[in-house]
Amino acid sequence: MAQLPRAVRDLINVFERLPGIGPKSAARLAFYLVDAPKSFVEELSGILLRLKREVKICRQCFSVSDAEICEVCRDEKRQKNLICVVERAIEVIAIENVGGFNGVYHVLGGVINPLEHIGPEDIRINELVERIKGWTPNSGVSDNLEIILATNPTMEGEATALYIKNEILKLKNRGMIKISRIGSGLPMGADIEYADQATLNRALEGRREI
Repeated sequence: MAQLPRAVRDLINVFERLPGIGPKSAARLAFYLVDAPKSFVEELSGILLRLKREVKICRQCFSVSDAEICEVCRDEKRQKNLICVVERAIEVIAIENVGGFNGVYHVLGGVINPLEHIGPEDIRINELVERIKGWTPNSGVSDNLEIILATNPTMEGEATALYIKNEILKLKNRGMIKISRIGSGLPMGADIEYADQATLNRALEGRREI
């Protein structure tokens, strides 16, 4: 059997490392680029380089941004005492598109997943705890801070939400903190990223204290 050129094989291997891309999809993408005009490939490579050069991670919430502090965190009209904790930055975009949330965010960068060797120290739980520790009533418009745990309703997302809740309950200022979980608008196993706006809105409105 004839072997594929090395460059094609390498490209297929790279695509397979992307989330949700299997061997067949990786091969289709690779051969699409083989047949694509050189100008398109050059444009794509330039955009990828710009992505790594220009996109920053917000120092406060860890979402993506074009500045050191993202637009949401810079907005003085936002409720700083209302923090929505999500797994990934793409879920910030999904919730923002709903249009009804006026708080701020904290992006964990993943979930606790022992099967993938991802522990609490591998995501931004410590950063969230430090952020909560540094909060005082004088820095917000309310005497209470609410943490909305909006991790996905999967086994890993539920376990991560429970772990975060227990870490918050250890804090000295826990009496000023309300912990809530997004409501039942999302079915078990669903991803926030793929939920429609009405479902996301019901989930946020139906959040419950935990």
